[in-house]
Amino acid sequence: MFAPTSPATSDPGRRGALGPVGLVLAGGISVQFGAALAVTLMPRAGALGVVTLRLLFAALVLLVICRPRLRGHSRADWGTVVVFGITMAAMNGLFYQAVDRIPLGAAVTLEVLGPLALSVFASRRALNAIWAVLALAGVFLLGGGDFGALDAIGVAYALAAGAMWATYILFSARTGRRFPQADGLALAMGVAALVFLPLGVIGSGAKLLEPTTLLLGAGVAVLSSVLPYTLELLALRRLPASTFAVMMSLEPAIAAAAGFLILHQALSATQALAIAFVIAASMGAVRTQVGRRAREKSAA
Repeated sequence: MFAPTSPATSDPGRRGALGPVGLVLAGGISVQFGAALAVTLMPRAGALGVVTLRLLFAALVLLVICRPRLRGHSRADWGTVVVFGITMAAMNGLFYQAVDRIPLGAAVTLEVLGPLALSVFASRRALNAIWAVLALAGVFLLGGGDFGALDAIGVAYALAAGAMWATYILFSARTGRRFPQADGLALAMGVAALVFLPLGVIGSGAKLLEPTTLLLGAGVAVLSSVLPYTLELLALRRLPASTFAVMMSLEPAIAAAAGFLILHQALSATQALAIAFVIAASMGAVRTQVGRRAREKSAA
């Protein structure tokens, strides 16, 4: 559901899986604590400014590391990477607008509905109706029955970010097929940074050039983009994509922990139960999809 195609072809042994599992968990913690750090930076640079700094620093690091080739690509290749970059910019922009208005754990829980819906619709199995109902129950609980406890605009931003996350997954796969290694990701990140730069300049102006702001922005980029992407790529060399996807379903819980520890955003018992429902639905949808693929392979 959340994972790119993994080069791993065999299920590693229990002992061998501990390493890549730790890498994935470290990547998830890095992403969510990076998001928490971004929230603390928003009073200084604004949500648009934070996104701009994250994308710019992440693009610079990835372009330097990957050094993607610019020649030899077709118009369709460039079209794919440009749409991928625009999607990435929209996903980040909408998500940070959401966490500027609602708690981090709630924002990630709502955002994860996008990939969950993609997985449910792609599977087309009756069992997935159960996971969809469970996820909707979680969303209902998260909003206290009518979302009166959450800022409505923040909720809308988080749901829109989820739709962009689902689109991101589709174009990530297409970009991966058209570009070697992480070249497509680096180029798309560059596109995303260029797309968002005018918004950041208009929204934050000279604040983006303050040394403290630049330093914190670089920290957000490393924690939220560079480090987790690197850890996940290393993990996927030894970890099946199905296992990776299940572990990514834990993102709302990690986000809630980061929100509590860094931002002091405590969850009520009802909100914690809501997050648990969405996590269970995500894991169930992934396992259902994996089971279907395994049966198709055995029948072939």
